[in-house]
Amino acid sequence: MPAKKSFLLRLSHEMWRELERWANDEFRSVNGQIESILHEAIARRRGKEAPGPGPGGTSTPREET
Repeated sequence: MPAKKSFLLRLSHEMWRELERWANDEFRSVNGQIESILHEAIARRRGKEAPGPGPGGTSTPREET
């Protein structure tokens, strides 16, 4: 598995609670939910359909062919 970059992210309590509810609805951790949201946003930005969930419930970007 490729190494991951850790960083500090500051969120309002309201945003955290909303992300936590959303993550619970999709059976993910909040961290997994944030990763999933970011993968989908990057896929849309690249003009591709968002990838499906990968291991651990997080989406993984598709490799370019």
